[in-house]
Amino acid sequence: MKQKKRSEINIQDTWDLTPIFKTKEEFLSNYQKFEKEYLNILKYKNHILDSSKSMLEFLELSDELERKLYKLYYYAHLNFDVDTTNNESQKMLGMVDNIMVKYNEATSFVLPELLKSDYEKVLKYLKIEPNLKKYQYNLEKIYRYKSHTLSEKEEKILSSLGVSLGASETIFETLTDSDMVFPSITVDGVKHEFTESNYSTFIESLDRTTRKKAFSILFKTYEKFNHTIADTFRLNVEANTKVAKLKNYDSAITASLFHDNISLDVYNNLIKTVNDNLDVLYKYYDLKREVLNLDKLHLYDIYTPMVNDFNQSYSFEEAKNIVLEGLKVLGNEYQENLVNAFNNRYIDIYNNKGKRSGAYSSGFYDTNPYILLNFEGKYDDVTTLAHELGHSMHTMYSCKNNPYNTSSYQIFVAEVASTVNELILVKYLLKKAVKKEEKLYLLNRLMELFKGTIFRQTMFAEFERNMYFDHEKGIILTSDYLNDNYYKLVKKYFGKNVSCDKLIKYEWSRIPHFYYDFYVYKYAIGLSAACKIVHDIETNGISSVRKYLEFLKTGGSMDPALELLVCDVDINSQDFILEAIKMFDATILEFKTIYNE
Repeated sequence: MKQKKRSEINIQDTWDLTPIFKTKEEFLSNYQKFEKEYLNILKYKNHILDSSKSMLEFLELSDELERKLYKLYYYAHLNFDVDTTNNESQKMLGMVDNIMVKYNEATSFVLPELLKSDYEKVLKYLKIEPNLKKYQYNLEKIYRYKSHTLSEKEEKILSSLGVSLGASETIFETLTDSDMVFPSITVDGVKHEFTESNYSTFIESLDRTTRKKAFSILFKTYEKFNHTIADTFRLNVEANTKVAKLKNYDSAITASLFHDNISLDVYNNLIKTVNDNLDVLYKYYDLKREVLNLDKLHLYDIYTPMVNDFNQSYSFEEAKNIVLEGLKVLGNEYQENLVNAFNNRYIDIYNNKGKRSGAYSSGFYDTNPYILLNFEGKYDDVTTLAHELGHSMHTMYSCKNNPYNTSSYQIFVAEVASTVNELILVKYLLKKAVKKEEKLYLLNRLMELFKGTIFRQTMFAEFERNMYFDHEKGIILTSDYLNDNYYKLVKKYFGKNVSCDKLIKYEWSRIPHFYYDFYVYKYAIGLSAACKIVHDIETNGISSVRKYLEFLKTGGSMDPALELLVCDVDINSQDFILEAIKMFDATILEFKTIYNE
């Protein structure tokens, strides 16, 4: 079907950006004012800490300017994303990008100036000036970095080397996105282009020969570039380790966890708990082998769906009603906020020519929490709607219940609210489902979520941790060493009943997240936390709903671990991870029972 132009989309199916700026002329007027106003921040250079009054004035001005800048940014980026071919939108986004660079340059004096002084001086100011209290948490976060901040000259040198130190990620992306070319694949006598992006189509094929071909093409191509990617990975590990040591961290991993104030014990606890319960994952693979009717499950079989799509299609109105009905368990207040999102055009629903692909939730303190979709009426579109509404409700609760400076929640907890919505929705749909094939489809999707998010991401987290630790011990991370260690992990995570084809040893080399520095464990933590929250809501009802909503309201007012404690998730314990694994185990059993009926 031919894509519609943006102008052909029904206005009721688009998001309404007029609450940000009524017109593009108003945007331009505010932009021009900001161009002059932001320079006012410079009068506080070398004077932030002159007095408690001066400090308060600076912080309030900083908030004011930042809010104005982000209003410009969100208006420009939201306009651009729905039609990237529109010259006017391109120009607006370019203007905002330019002013952001200038603003960041103008405020580059702030952190060095603050960290020159001891926090004791700030504490005195907090006692003198009560209005500074609202900034206390922000200031505490800044001063946590004092012992890890070098001299102004040294920080400037490190900053100037930023592009070079981050070159590994750039090289990896260029190599894998641009230079790496895969052989074509022939299916049923027809030759097809083979890429990273369409690999999933072939590896999920019901035809085993096609799956095996795709597996071989992908990893034999990565094998050709194995030494180059190994050097790229090793240099990234080396750069991160050296910078961490220069900044007085124990290791690269503790430097990465420092931002969220997360203990290394949390990371290690995730890996240990998952390792202690790999038998549940083995059950899943045994079930998959049985359902696919294979003598032996190979790694090129593991993405084959056990159940075909039951071909249900949904109008957006149907999807909206399903989500509203499914999420009723979260109470009247939450429901009213969802209805408000639908009625006040927070959502840009359908695809059009030039629209950004995928889906996201985007917004901040002075905008609505907007949602971009490319709705096509599939089951995935319904769950995506619930997922993105989870993000938007989190943003809305955070912004309504906090001052601007603590209204933005941290990435560490970002996926919790979205995944809670997804889990609640699929459980609702399972209760409602009548047909056997629909129940099996939903259960299969749920099992895939647990397998891919908790176990697979933890395997990646374990590999990344081990390789950094080995590097710090003086071990050279050669391609053979990386391949062999990854292959050992794969065999451990898949168990003796899965045939671990040797080519899988190159899989580590295609994972871009290894250049995001200890990020993947957050996926497993996020889903585990969501499972505990959903279990508590199912068990305790309204009391746990209240705690969950209180968690959503915390915004960025405290460290992530303390925020999650508000809804009884203790990330320093095993309990919440075990809850997720129990849910996985129960899903496997339920699938098996219904399948054998």
